[in-house]
Amino acid sequence: MQSKKTFASVNYAICNPGICNPDKGLCECVPACTHKVIKQIDGAFEQPMIFQDMCMGCWDCIEACPLDAVFVKHVT
Repeated sequence: MQSKKTFASVNYAICNPGICNPDKGLCECVPACTHKVIKQIDGAFEQPMIFQDMCMGCWDCIEACPLDAVFVKHVT
């Protein structure tokens, strides 16, 4: 079985759910992911985590991120 070569990834240097949603601290990418592979595991105001091995490459999370902190990562 061959591993995936592209998936969504988070740039944690610029990701900040408190800026995206100052009232609730919810990452805008989480509800945008129809495959439910991006989650704020540690709760509100915490950076999300992408389960890259399950990423389907729809890139809805990338479009939803107002800070451009989510991007396509290519592995060679």
